[in-house]
Amino acid sequence: MRRSFGWLALLPLLLAACGDLPQPFRGNPGGLAGRLAVPPPYRLAVPTPDAAMLSATESEALARAIAQALLKREVPAVAEDPLPLDWHLKMDMRLEGNRVVPRYALFDPDGAPQGVAEGSAIPARDWARPDAALLAEVANDASRRAADLLLRAEAARKSTAPSALTASGPPRIYLLPVRGAPGDGNESLTARMREALGDQGILAQDVADGAGFAADGRVNVVSTRPRMQRVEILWIVSRRDGQELGRVLQMNEIPAGLLDRHWGDIAFAAAAEAAGGVQRVIENAGGMPAREGGGQQAQTGAAPGGLALPPRAAELPRPEPAR
Repeated sequence: MRRSFGWLALLPLLLAACGDLPQPFRGNPGGLAGRLAVPPPYRLAVPTPDAAMLSATESEALARAIAQALLKREVPAVAEDPLPLDWHLKMDMRLEGNRVVPRYALFDPDGAPQGVAEGSAIPARDWARPDAALLAEVANDASRRAADLLLRAEAARKSTAPSALTASGPPRIYLLPVRGAPGDGNESLTARMREALGDQGILAQDVADGAGFAADGRVNVVSTRPRMQRVEILWIVSRRDGQELGRVLQMNEIPAGLLDRHWGDIAFAAAAEAAGGVQRVIENAGGMPAREGGGQQAQTGAAPGGLALPPRAAELPRPEPAR
């Protein structure tokens, strides 16, 4: 029999649209977006390159310039590390004689390569001291190459069509492996969360392809008072276009060392409660199929954000002495 285990808090942090990403492609796509999708069902991340033969400051400026150039082409892009469902563009430079040749590689959310393109060569002496005009020129060329890679990749990938996000059937969520838990917590929480999401009518998968949402679980354990620890489990729910939809936070104070080995039934209880929070975040975003009758099921003990609060925390059993 599974032990009863309740968390002290299951807090909904329902967020509005995050970041400063302009959205000219929402509702009125133009240019490249008209040939891609309306709106594009992905976001393209442009992380700071580490092999661009530039200083750190110049590399960051180049990534920002490329993202801005892509936005002008109606491609949703940001100059930052990719989120779980983001595509991303990796860039490097190689020296050929007295010229520097850029290379751009496109990757899907699962890290699978989707194409490589070379950019226009640049005189090495100019690249050694690039000014703003040169960075803008290279960024414009990069955006053109990246847009072409995206067009080719989209033509070959039916799962990126808008219909894939609205097809009938349960919503699909990319469940990332949980990070930061002691003992076997990462594996146990990931496995139990996959099962619990299924109970909520959500199909969890371990790849990004075809998923409309993503859930990223992170665990933090901190000492609070003598022989006690506070366990914090944070689930970040995002959408395919990169927008963070909400966060579900669980906290409880436990005897120190209780979870250093096996999580067992605690993982079942934590995942069951968290899955309900994730389901509500997706439902609030319009991602859950309509219930028969068109009504919402009533819930008791609802928090202001709409997530049902868990039952009162039960007393935890004390850890068994080591043998």
